[in-house]
Order: sequence, then structure tokens, then C-alpha cells
Amino acid sequence: MQRFKPRLAVTLSLLALSCVACAQGSENPATQAPASTPADPLDRPAEVMPLADRSLILDVTKVGERYVAVGERGHVLLSDDGVEWAQSAHVPLRSTLTAVSAIGADVWAVGHDGVILHSGNAGENWEIQRHDPHGIPGDTQIDELRQGVPLLDVLFTDINHGIAIGAYSLLLRTADGGKTWTGARINAKDDGETANAEPDANAGSDAHSDNELQSSVFSDDELKIGRESDPHLNAIARTGSGGYVIVGERGALFRSRDGGESWERGQLPYDGSMFGVLGYDGQHVIAFGLRGHVFESTDLGVNWTEVATGTELSLMGGAATADGGAVIVGANGIVLQRARGSDALTASTLTAAGIIANVLPIGADGELLIASENGISRYQPK
Repeated sequence: MQRFKPRLAVTLSLLALSCVACAQGSENPATQAPASTPADPLDRPAEVMPLADRSLILDVTKVGERYVAVGERGHVLLSDDGVEWAQSAHVPLRSTLTAVSAIGADVWAVGHDGVILHSGNAGENWEIQRHDPHGIPGDTQIDELRQGVPLLDVLFTDINHGIAIGAYSLLLRTADGGKTWTGARINAKDDGETANAEPDANAGSDAHSDNELQSSVFSDDELKIGRESDPHLNAIARTGSGGYVIVGERGALFRSRDGGESWERGQLPYDGSMFGVLGYDGQHVIAFGLRGHVFESTDLGVNWTEVATGTELSLMGGAATADGGAVIVGANGIVLQRARGSDALTASTLTAAGIIANVLPIGADGELLIASENGISRYQPK
């Protein structure tokens, strides 16, 4: 059973990075059309559209000297300068693509319907490595709850080894460049570590005060958000030590110290969803998400320190820079930056972008590539 109702298209696609299962997941297989009906339109090749670079774009990465961006309707955009974009005409599906990762000229993109696509020539041509629409027999190692759910992030560490994560604690691994993907159940057992701050009972609320939420009907304990046994996994990062950190729904945290073979569950000091995580040297990580919360750890997420942001806007994406620096982006075009780990975060705004899904630093002068609900653009913070 779904924990969330479908939302407007833009909100659904952006929050699919975080805590929303895709709308297809609520379909009842028993009511689907018979096999003789025409194929699902999402199974057709992506259309080349003149304004694709102005559509919903959810992630961007650099592949050699080229930039590759992905987004709604299976759009894959290619650019040599971050200004002029051309759409790949060889994408075999129209499912929304949420994240992209590259090693050399090999690129992987993941998205709704459990899609994993691969390109061996820097994004020009794509092949389907995995496609798992709800109601269609898929990976027998993934139970029915996880069938058809969106994949929300992907990370490759070399040409062979990669991890893709998504809703309902779905985690997939490959050791052969994606030719085969193995479903894994991430360990839901608590590792016994406790957060270093009181949980926020109102983490799921955007506009209500404590007094507004409390009433004579519910006690404080009843109003607290419970911990899900299978939280949506929103983002994954790897640190210089080789450790992995995954963040997700309701403050859920998972860490691996053995290359993803096993995972420990922890909890951030805030019960709201974390939408992104950045990895640095050693065991240094930064997590960010709902209502402007940012947390920093130097021991792979065992202990956390909150970083002041000066905003309650949700933070959706980010990029690590040298010396512990960071760029973090989110709702209402907000861009938070610090040049090094000892600096405070400072804010600027790219209003025209709307909700910013992710960001990629592209120059020594601090210029950024912005992936947002209004497309892909270059931005020079002042």
C-alpha cells in the first residue's frame, strides 16, 4: 500500500528524489488492460522535443568534456559548453529519469518504473539494462511492494561496480557494469547509535507551529513521526575512506564500511526526510533535506553537527567542492554555498529556476550548471 498520494507532475517528479513513490505504483495489476492492447506509451522511444532543455531536468553530470543532463519523458540532453544543448535521439524509453552517474564514456541513468539505462558513448546512444513497471513480472529477488517503484539515485565507483537505490528501501547492485543487477534487502536493524539532538515531531509539516499541531485529541508522543522499516532511499555518496552513506525518508541513514556488502542503520538528529548527501575525504559527509536542514559528520554519520542555513526551504541537491566546500540547492531557486569547510553557508537565489533539483560546478570562477523544474541553465552567483 502506498504511503503517499500522487501529486502534481512537477512536485511528484522532484520529490521522487525524496519521499514520493511514483504514481504508477498505486495501480492494481488486476485492473490493467489485457496484453492485446497497445504497448504503454512510456515503453516507446523518447521524443525529440524543441524545448527539452526548458523542461523538468533532475540531474546533470560531466562526461569527459561533455555535460549530460536527464529529466522527464526520458529526456537526455548533451552539451559541450553548458549553454547549447542537444537532445539525444536514441533513448529507448519515456520514463522520467531522476539521476545520472558516469565513469569515463560510460553513463548510467535511473528513474521511474525501475528503469536503468546505459550509454557507452557519452550519452549518444542508450540501452535498457533494467525496466520494472508495476504489474509486470520482474526481478524475482524484489518483492511485490518494490516492483515498479522509482529509482532515485545511482553511483558507480568504477566501470563495473555500481549501486542504484529507490523507494521502499530498494537497493540494487552490479559488479559487471550493469549487465546484471542484483536486488538486495538493506539491513533495517538499528545499529544502536542514538542521535545527538531531540527528534523533530513536526518534521513532516511545512507551515504549522507546534501549538497548531497539538490538540486535546493527540498526545505529544502520538504526534511524533514513526520510523519506517522500509524508508525510501533518496541519495547515496561514497567517502574517501571507501565508506558509503545513504540518506532517506524520515531521517533514515544507512552506512556501509565494506563496499556495500553489508549495511548498518542509523538515524539523523532530525526526523524529516534527507534528500541529498555529499562525500568528502576520510569519513566526512554532509546530508541535507526538508525545511533547510543540513547536517555534517566526520565519522561516516555516527555523530552529526547541524550546519546553519538561515532558510526553511527544502534542499534537494548538491555538489561537494574542494577543501570541504559545498553547493546545495533547492526550492524557490535557493543556492547555498561555502568555499571551504570552515566557512558559513551563504545564500543566493536564481528565481527563474523555480525548484532546483541538482547542481554541478563547472569552473574555477564559481559558475554553476543548474538542473531545475524550468530546465538547465548556467548561473554565476554574486
